[in-house]
Amino acid sequence: MIEIYISQEQIREKVVELGKKISEDYQGKEILMIVLLKGSFVFAADLARAVDGDVRLDFMKVSSYEGENSTGEVRILKDLDEKINGRHVLVIEDIIDTGLTLTKIMDVLKGRNPASLEICTFLNKPSRRLKEVDVKYSGFEIEDKFVIGYGLDYDQKYRQLPYIGEVVS
Repeated sequence: MIEIYISQEQIREKVVELGKKISEDYQGKEILMIVLLKGSFVFAADLARAVDGDVRLDFMKVSSYEGENSTGEVRILKDLDEKINGRHVLVIEDIIDTGLTLTKIMDVLKGRNPASLEICTFLNKPSRRLKEVDVKYSGFEIEDKFVIGYGLDYDQKYRQLPYIGEVVS
């Protein structure tokens, strides 16, 4: 059974709020949003529409999970198509859990000399953090629960749900 943890309306309000803040902070600058696939695609699409300004999108696919569990190994499965040297980069993440995956990605991206490099996450789970991550834009801070929906999956299922749900027995 799936219980609604964050409603569709709460999500909509938070995305608009984040979009306004990002629009203010990047006023007059082109933003290259790097969307971390697969989980971030729904959030990124809504967020890009909520930002008033020049937004470009590129995609990176990384993996560190099997089912519900982090393997601890971060693999880049699809790298960027765009060059980021001298550009304002905003990494779009679905959920920050241990911080291991994002730390690895940020190290890789910093080495490519962007003009600026920030993180926007939809969900933040600080109680699970093993590596500290500097998050400039954060949607919802959540408890240590396994959640699905709005792009997040369990074995590739439930991404299409318009809310964040928790699987309960």
